[in-house]
Amino acid sequence: MGKALFLKLKEALTSVLPVGIIVFVLSLTPLVTLTNREILVFGVSALALIVGIGLFNLGADLAMTPMGLFIGEGLTKSKKAAILLLVSFLMGLMITIAEPDLSVLAEQVSSLMNGTVLIVTVGVGVGIFLLLAVTKIIKRVDLTSLLLFFYLFLFTLSTVLFGVEKGDLMPLSFDSGGVTTGPITVPFIMALGIGIAMTVGGRRANENSFGLIALCSIGPIIAVQLLSILSKGSLSYSIPDYSMNAVLSDGIWDDILDTMLEVGKSLLLIVVFFVILQLLVLKLPKQKLISIALGILITFLGLVIFLTAVVVGFMPVGYKIGTELAAYNQQYLLILSFIIGFVVVLAEPAVHVLNQQVEFITNGEVSRRQMMTALSIGVGLSIGLSIFRIIYAFPLMYYLIPGYLLSLGLSFFVPKIYTAIAFDSGGVASGPLTSSFILPMAIGACYTLQGEAQVLSLAFGIVAMVAMTPLITIQMLGFRAVINQRVRSKAAMRRILAADDEQIIYFK
Repeated sequence: MGKALFLKLKEALTSVLPVGIIVFVLSLTPLVTLTNREILVFGVSALALIVGIGLFNLGADLAMTPMGLFIGEGLTKSKKAAILLLVSFLMGLMITIAEPDLSVLAEQVSSLMNGTVLIVTVGVGVGIFLLLAVTKIIKRVDLTSLLLFFYLFLFTLSTVLFGVEKGDLMPLSFDSGGVTTGPITVPFIMALGIGIAMTVGGRRANENSFGLIALCSIGPIIAVQLLSILSKGSLSYSIPDYSMNAVLSDGIWDDILDTMLEVGKSLLLIVVFFVILQLLVLKLPKQKLISIALGILITFLGLVIFLTAVVVGFMPVGYKIGTELAAYNQQYLLILSFIIGFVVVLAEPAVHVLNQQVEFITNGEVSRRQMMTALSIGVGLSIGLSIFRIIYAFPLMYYLIPGYLLSLGLSFFVPKIYTAIAFDSGGVASGPLTSSFILPMAIGACYTLQGEAQVLSLAFGIVAMVAMTPLITIQMLGFRAVINQRVRSKAAMRRILAADDEQIIYFK
C-alpha cells in the first residue's frame, strides 16, 4: 500500500508541477500581478492538489474500478438483462450526482438556474445514455453508427436554440456533457464497460468495452438543451465573486467541512446501492469488500483535499490570470492559454485512469505517453481556440459543427478501437481542473474583453472545446497507425517481389 501511494504521489507531482511553475513564472512578470497571500495560498493548494490526486488515484484503483468490474461481470453473468439495464440507469444517475466537477459548474451558474435542477437533469441524461451504452455492448452495436445518430439529433436541437434568447444556454449544455465524465464517473463507467464486454466476449471484446463515456457525454447535452427549450422565463446571469478574499471569507475549515459533506453525501448514494447489489446479486468475499471499503475511504479523502485545493487556490488565481492577461495583451493571452491548456490536462485525475486502462486493454499498442501527448495537444488547441473565439466574439457552433464532422468522418478511416478511445478521451479530458481553473480564466478574459453580458455565450463552451479536440488528435494517432501499416505492407511486398528466384525452395 505504501509503495503504491508513493508511486501515485510521484505521478501527481509530475502532473501538477507544470501548472504550478507557469503560475509562479507569470507572477514574476508584468503580465499578472499576484499578491503574496495569493501566491502562498496557491502554493499550499498545489501541494494539497498533489496529495489529493495521489490519494484519489489510489482509491480509484482499490474501489471505483473494482466496483464497476464486479457489477458489470456479476449482473451480466446473472443473465438478467432487465436488472442490468435498471442498475445501469440508477448508477448513472447516482454517480453523476456524486461528480464533483458538475457541482463546480453548477455553482458558477447558480445565478442563472437552480443547481439541483441542473445536476438532476444531467444525471437523468447520463443514466439514460449509460443504459443505451450497456445495450450497445450486449447487442454489439457499432459505436460509430450510434454516435452519428445521436450527434445528428443533438445538433438538430442546437439549431432550435441557435439565434434565440435561450441560445445563450447552448454553450452551457455542451459544457455539462464535458464535466459529467470526471474523477468519480470515469473509473466506474470504464470498468463497468470492461466487465460487461469481457463477460459477453466476442472477437471485438476489447473494442466493445470502450465508448460508454462517449455516449454518456451526449446524454447531458441533450437533457440540458431540452430543459432550455421547455423552460420559461428570461435569462439572468451574473458573474460570481472569484476573489480569494470571497472564497476564504467563511474560513478554510468551513470550506473543508462543506466539501466533506458534499462528497460524503454523494459517495454514500453509490455505497448504499453497491451494498444492496452485494446482498442480492454479487455476494463478493469479505476480503474484496474490505479492499473496496478502504478504497472508498481513500477516494473520499483524496476528493475532499482535491476539491478544497481547487476551489480555494486554483479558481481565484485562474480568474485573475484571465482578467489581467486580457487587459495586458491579447496575443500573450492566446499563447499562454495554449501552454496552460497543454499542461493542465496532466493534472486531471480521470485522465490517468483512462490512460492506464487504454494501455492495458490495447496490450501497449496505445501507450500512456502517446495518449498523454495527443490529449495535451488537443486540450492546448481547444483552450487557444476558445480564447480566440472570446476575442473575436463568434458563436460556438462555428467550431463544434466542423469539429464533430471531422471527428465523425475520421471514424470511417481509423480502427474502431481508436474511435472508441478518442470519444471516451474527450469526456475525460474535461475534468475538475478544467471547470475550476480554465473556465474561470475564460470568464475573466471574457469579462475584460467583452463585458459581463457576453460571458454566458462566449466564455462558456470552453469545456465543450476541451472535450472535442481530443476526438480529432487521438483518431489522428489511429490514422497514422493505418498509414504506417500500409507503408510496411507495401515495403514487405516489394521485398518479396524483388527476391531472387534461386532463393525459393520448391517442394515436389
